[in-house]
Amino acid sequence: MTGVAESTRLVLLRHGQTPLSVDRRYSGRDDVALTELGTDQARKAAARLANWPIDAIICSPLQRTRQTAAPLAAATGLPITVDERLIETDFGRWEGLTFAEAAALDPELHRAWVGDETVAPPDGESFADTARRVAQARAAIVEEHPGRTVVLVSHVTPIKSLLRDAMRVGPELLYGLHLDLASVSLVEYFGTDRSVGRLVNDTSHLRSYPLA
Repeated sequence: MTGVAESTRLVLLRHGQTPLSVDRRYSGRDDVALTELGTDQARKAAARLANWPIDAIICSPLQRTRQTAAPLAAATGLPITVDERLIETDFGRWEGLTFAEAAALDPELHRAWVGDETVAPPDGESFADTARRVAQARAAIVEEHPGRTVVLVSHVTPIKSLLRDAMRVGPELLYGLHLDLASVSLVEYFGTDRSVGRLVNDTSHLRSYPLA
């Protein structure tokens, strides 16, 4: 069995709270900032991860992930690298809507979308398309950082896609797993032929906050 020291670890950090997440609205490409609570969540996540043996920090291009990554970068002295492929799914016409609002706007399409990863919102992107670009990012990151620990600051769908990829499970994970704001997950890659999920949706650093 390949030793842990030879593996590449990807620490998956979801961004903190935004105004859209407060109301549980679809938040894809809208470039919203963190709330005050979200900023505090980012600081708490940084305090936890700063003592980990981190070698690199990579985030999505959106403001909420950059702001979540910033305290960790300050604590570790590491630069933040942006990877466009880690951006959230494009929800198209449903951007900014609640589940109920999107279902009322496009009832048949929305029903299909919640159970089929190949279905895309109007003018948006399917979960399958998201998974493909995220897999490309993962492969490049693992290749560029062999034996290292890399923090990826991203969004719900890319993180679920990375967990699904590492654990080699089907699309059910996209619909059956909840990821909290500022949660930490961890996947580990041993070369190109073996990977495992080691941690999922850990929020122990946010003990003072209720689950959302």
